[in-house]
Formats: sequence, C-alpha cells, structure tokens
Amino acid sequence: MTSLFQILMLILGVVRFVIFAHFIMSWLISFQVLNLRQPIVAQIWDGLSRLLEPIYAPIRRFLPNMGGLDLSPIVALLIVYALEIILRNNAAAFL
Repeated sequence: MTSLFQILMLILGVVRFVIFAHFIMSWLISFQVLNLRQPIVAQIWDGLSRLLEPIYAPIRRFLPNMGGLDLSPIVALLIVYALEIILRNNAAAFL
C-alpha cells in the first residue's frame, strides 16, 4: 500500500509541475517573450491547455468574472496542495 501512496503523491507532483509550467508560459506569452507563431511554442501551449482545461473549467464556473485575470490555476494549485496534505496526514492508512 505504500507504493499506492507514492504513486498518488507522484501524480499530484506532476500535476503541480504542469500547472506551474502553464502559468509561467502564459506570462511569457503575455509579455511577448514567447511567440505563439513559433510551431514548438504553439504545440506546447496547445498541449498544456488541452491537458489542464478539464481541471480549470469546473473551477472557472464557481469563480466570479475578474475581467482578464484568471484565478483558476491558483485555485487548482491550492486544491493540489490540499490533497497532498490530506494524503500525508492519512499516510498511516496506506501502510
């Protein structure tokens, strides 16, 4: 059962990394450091967006409209951290 706990923690770590990568890439695109006309940048951006949209869409339904500011990645990160805390506090159940 310890391996199940480690696998769940690994999945949450990967999700956290992908959210951070998407967040940083969105800022780099906004400040025109990265250009979406470059094929590799467009492919990475499209892949990350498609991967994270199922996570962000339910969160966006509950958040108020903030204009151009999207707070769904921050809420998603808080949810991931909360899940990690819950898993760590209940790690004894996996032993």
